[in-house]
Amino acid sequence: MFTKKFWKRASERAVKSAAQAAVLALGGAASLDAMHADWETVGSFALGGAVLSYLTSVITSGTGPKDDPSVVE
Repeated sequence: MFTKKFWKRASERAVKSAAQAAVLALGGAASLDAMHADWETVGSFALGGAVLSYLTSVITSGTGPKDDPSVVE
């Protein structure tokens, strides 16, 4: 968990989770309206998604391959 490789992989997962949470906050692909979006809410969802992803990576760090936030190989 204390390696550059671990945090690089955990960050990749966190960015993906943040993007997914932002799309969720916007109401899904069918109703994307960036001009009228509540960007504070979108940002909050994205940040929450990233934080949860990092927490998941840290919690599962000892269960999968060494220096990898994944649970499976």
